[in-house]
Amino acid sequence: MINWKALTKFFKNWIKNPEHKALLIWLIFVAAGLIMFFLLVTGLLNGAIPSSRRRKNWIEVNNQILNALFTIIVLYEHPRLFHQLVILLRWRGEDQAEIRKVYCKNGIQKPNDWAHMMLVVILFHITCFAQYTLCGLYWGYTRTTRPEWAENLAIVIGIVSPVIAGFYIVYSPLGRIYDEQQESQNAQNPEWVGGLLDCTDDPTLSCLSFFCTCYVFGWNAGRLGFGDMYVHIFTFALVCVAPLVVFAIAALKVDNEAIKLILVMSGSLLSVSGLLYGGFWRTEMRKKFKLPANTFCFGSSTLTDYMQWLFCWSCSLAQEVRTANFYDGKGNGFGRKEMDAARKIDSNPLPEEDNPRFMTSNQQSFSCTPIDSGSFRSQGRTCFTTNRVTNTTEHQLQDT
Repeated sequence: MINWKALTKFFKNWIKNPEHKALLIWLIFVAAGLIMFFLLVTGLLNGAIPSSRRRKNWIEVNNQILNALFTIIVLYEHPRLFHQLVILLRWRGEDQAEIRKVYCKNGIQKPNDWAHMMLVVILFHITCFAQYTLCGLYWGYTRTTRPEWAENLAIVIGIVSPVIAGFYIVYSPLGRIYDEQQESQNAQNPEWVGGLLDCTDDPTLSCLSFFCTCYVFGWNAGRLGFGDMYVHIFTFALVCVAPLVVFAIAALKVDNEAIKLILVMSGSLLSVSGLLYGGFWRTEMRKKFKLPANTFCFGSSTLTDYMQWLFCWSCSLAQEVRTANFYDGKGNGFGRKEMDAARKIDSNPLPEEDNPRFMTSNQQSFSCTPIDSGSFRSQGRTCFTTNRVTNTTEHQLQDT
């Protein structure tokens, strides 16, 4: 189940930051522009705007607004990227922790992390310069004189570069957890919770998986240790929307109606294929947590994962979230329930602790040196308990 109280609390704390307020306003305007662009390209506004020339003018105005919005966010983020590039070039001790908090999972040092972070920062710089180029084309040329090859090239580079950077952050060593004890925390022989079509088990989750696919997917992937939640949300939305936008822009430059229809249909097909991104991470989830495989499609479990997402993405996502909720309700791994139970048993008080004489006699019994290491914490607690029992025995002998 989605914890709405926790999400509401998180959003209230998140929106208090003025930077986040500005980002939310920017996202609202971008969403409105994309919706308007979609309505114009698909012909849904042909009744309201019957003239083809007027529709093209509206599309040009809408593109100019979107271009301005993306240029604003690039101008805002680019100085920060330059600062990160300077940190990587000088690579001082006090700066390393700062940039690792941005690109390394949990802010922990990874193998060869300098080279990985440098590649990501360079890709983001390429994205910014592609947007500057597109901005110059939109502002320096009219719709009829603007070179199409340069416009399309800038759009493709501006889309592909951040997508590659997002994938790299998640799938490279930057997004991995190097912990030898992680595999030992996994549950033994876990199972998928419910069938693929058991949507009625949790109607709320099923609706959220259908209408808020990108958000629920990113949230679930983030808590399962597959990278940053927001990187997944942005990447998933981008691979599903970008093909349609790019092919729709290309269709605007074509006068032949048949070719224009082919371009729009091709973009729509590629956008639907973006759902394969979810299938890829379903396979990663299945392998990581040793969930049972389904070989319905030609005996291939991986192909089956992709097909499940392609033809029933909301059902697949709901099943993944239900499974993570069942095994991961209190922790970050499928085996944390067993660990929590063990800790609960280990922390039960000794029978003598209810005795007032015992409590009085042990006020000075902290003779064991505390041990901070997690691997030795249980030994420190055993030593402390042994000293308490020993002091109690001596006190009872003195009373005798």
